[in-house]
Amino acid sequence: MNPHVDLKEFQQQHGELITNHMVETIDSLAMPPTLKGAMIYSLQAGGKRIRPILLLATIKAFNKDPLLGLNTASALEMIHTYSLIHDDLPAMDDDDLRRGKPTNHKIFGEAMAILAGDGLLTFSFQLIAEDNDLTSDMKIRLIGLLAKCAGPQGMVGGQVADIEGENKQLSVTELEGIHEHKTGKLLIFSVLAGGIVSEASEEELELLEKFAYHIGLAFQIQDDILDIEGSEEMIGKPVGSDESKLKSTYPSLLTMAGAKEKLHYHLNEALASLKQMPIDTRLLTEIAQLIVARNH
Repeated sequence: MNPHVDLKEFQQQHGELITNHMVETIDSLAMPPTLKGAMIYSLQAGGKRIRPILLLATIKAFNKDPLLGLNTASALEMIHTYSLIHDDLPAMDDDDLRRGKPTNHKIFGEAMAILAGDGLLTFSFQLIAEDNDLTSDMKIRLIGLLAKCAGPQGMVGGQVADIEGENKQLSVTELEGIHEHKTGKLLIFSVLAGGIVSEASEEELELLEKFAYHIGLAFQIQDDILDIEGSEEMIGKPVGSDESKLKSTYPSLLTMAGAKEKLHYHLNEALASLKQMPIDTRLLTEIAQLIVARNH
């Protein structure tokens, strides 16, 4: 087994690499300067880069060079960033702050924020298509999977269900369905993309998908917990914003103790999937545990 890589070091090194790569790539494109500025503003707004780090860590687990997934990881983070820009708009969540900084539309106006999000979304697919380190088969699989996970069958569909679920008392099953799509699908893409780039077997891809499914739900449960117990500095937005919008959350449906129990159930299921794989899963295990420990 190869020497273990420190997660904090891996996260810092590759997080900076992803940010720099995204900004340099966008900066090199010919486009109106205001659009470029709006796109780069949100890419530089910070965040833990959990999704692209998961992608690169999956490649590392297969003992391949993580940089093989740099463009795909950057494309994934661009799509995540576009979704945040649009989420913050007055027609959606109407938030003034994102990660402690003014949201995109507060700086550039609503029209430019919408177009900046559109630009990040569409360019992400171009970035994968033009990646010379990937085979044609890999590109087709990645682009198709990313479109499915980010589009109406994935994140966008989840966002619609989330909006329609406001001011309603949802069941736990309905709430899980929302978050499985809104949050979980891009996390599933993260690890499956890493597996595709690493030429993982179909059996390995199935175990990776199961791992990511449970991590996605754990991620959202912890977000709901932090919305009550966290701080504005920690979560980058006002505490209690979900409660103020009368959204169903895991603590409101299960009690805080029940939500924490559910959180650890999904973590344990995720880790059980990893243990069945003949690869070095230590880094992925630590990332899963980090998701649960974000309040510590």
